[in-house]
Amino acid sequence: MNKKVIYGINGPVVTVKETEGFSMQEMVYVGNERLVGEVIGIKDDTTTIQVYEVTTGLKPGEPVVASGSPLALVLGPGILKNIFDGIERPLPEIEEKFGPFIQRGNATAPLNTEKEWDVTVTVKVGDFLKEGQIYATCPETPAIVHKIMLAPGLSGEVVFAAPNGKYKLNDNIVTIKDKIGNEKKLTLCQFWPIRQPRPTAERLTVDKPLITGQRVIDTLFPIAKGGAAAIPGGFGTGKTMTQHQLAKWCDADIIIYVGCGERGNEMTQVLDEFGGLIDPRTGKELRDRTVLIANTSNMPVAAREASIYTGITLAEYYRDMGYDVAMMADSTSRWAEALREISGRLEEMPAEEGYPAYLPSRLSAFYERTGNFKTLSGKEGSITVIGAVSPQGSDFSEPVTQNTKRFTRCFWALDKSLAYARHYPAINWMESYSEYDGDLANWYNSNVDQAFMKCRGELLAILREESSLMEIVKLIGSDVLPDYQKLIMEIAKVIRVGFLQQNAYHKDDTYVPLEKQFLMMKTILNLNEKAKTVTDAGIPLARLTETGIFEKLLKMKSDIGNDDTAAFDRLNEEIDEAVAVAGRSKH
Repeated sequence: MNKKVIYGINGPVVTVKETEGFSMQEMVYVGNERLVGEVIGIKDDTTTIQVYEVTTGLKPGEPVVASGSPLALVLGPGILKNIFDGIERPLPEIEEKFGPFIQRGNATAPLNTEKEWDVTVTVKVGDFLKEGQIYATCPETPAIVHKIMLAPGLSGEVVFAAPNGKYKLNDNIVTIKDKIGNEKKLTLCQFWPIRQPRPTAERLTVDKPLITGQRVIDTLFPIAKGGAAAIPGGFGTGKTMTQHQLAKWCDADIIIYVGCGERGNEMTQVLDEFGGLIDPRTGKELRDRTVLIANTSNMPVAAREASIYTGITLAEYYRDMGYDVAMMADSTSRWAEALREISGRLEEMPAEEGYPAYLPSRLSAFYERTGNFKTLSGKEGSITVIGAVSPQGSDFSEPVTQNTKRFTRCFWALDKSLAYARHYPAINWMESYSEYDGDLANWYNSNVDQAFMKCRGELLAILREESSLMEIVKLIGSDVLPDYQKLIMEIAKVIRVGFLQQNAYHKDDTYVPLEKQFLMMKTILNLNEKAKTVTDAGIPLARLTETGIFEKLLKMKSDIGNDDTAAFDRLNEEIDEAVAVAGRSKH
């Protein structure tokens, strides 16, 4: 066999004048320092390799060694609470051993192989194991039980089962024998290629919401567990902040946060914040059920491209255990930019704005890995992906935003003018939409209130009316409007400021349960109905506004505690009193 050596180097792209012994998407080691790379093209007599580390100093003639397997993740206990780079290298362990910078060719094991886990073996000799079946469990963190599964594609009879006890990652826990008599030793971990979706038994319908505690999302533009949402927005509109809020408060079992090409200071903020957060569900650290993938903008661009796949593969692994997983991808635009850069280095024909022609297919393949599934073990698990998009100059017509829009059913459009007005989350209620509202209507009506979806529709109708009236107001001012239209403007203001705007730093407003969201909606609509009786009776709206009732509703989000449902009864009584006062003032 010919010796495989580097022929050409173009940034992260390396070529080898040899095709024999290489296969597509195979992991290879490049150069004397054994940099991690992946085969991305084989043609004629040339193999093209994408290198996931800095290629500075590489020289033609240095060796390239094929690994014989695809770029894969090690999946096992120890993933949670950890921080990885884009190709699953553990950053805390690397810092401890080598300092703050990742050494080239670093071969640190992704998971701690020396740590002992308290393992409970759930099978016995003579049992028949099918692919995806759970054969052992161990408490990975105080919040999550790790279920060790038979890797897809394997099956066989158990011929050895270790007793319950403490074991390391690579210890033999179970041995199975397949139909032809081959034995396979099973440990606490398995490997899986990042670009290959993990198989499932069945794709199920999405009929439960991912509850986030953010009113504009939960009420107006909900997302289902197993759904996909896009958060597009220009610089400074609050994409990262919104993702942080969702990661902190959504009711998923596992959170995977991928900082793809993020600025280093933003990732530092994520790490600092998550380190001190208490999980509202368990009362323990939020980190106990969180994985962070930090791939900052100063890290190699090719690793940025891989980080998204690393995140979704980890999500699929925990989904197969029967957990609901939420993955935050921040941002998919920088992932697309990495694709564009590598495509340019490969001298591929560019499509719109220089992005490769396969951008839509890559995006669709990624978002297709979301969903609600029946797993191979018979459990139900879901993956919800919330992908941030960073269109330059808030131009939503650019390719990444438009293609993401095609493959997601939820679109939370962030608005620069709202952000600059300090209205957060800066989700524009006229440009945003959710196609999950029909799928989730039964759940909301059954689990919150029969009138929930009806109230939601009325809120959206008022906001749309206000939007059309704003055109008139801009031209001739609000004073010339008749009272019934002034009322629409006043109620819309209460909806915008008192309901949609939310304070992430207020103890009662950072997370709002659905019951309180519904009562707030109902109270606003009650004021609207009662105020209509005032204007219909020919009483000037100003008489009602003078009572201060509108201001009280603006403040109810912070004045009323999340558990104080009785306060809404008192507030509705105050609405009746204000209407009575306005009626008396006519005489």
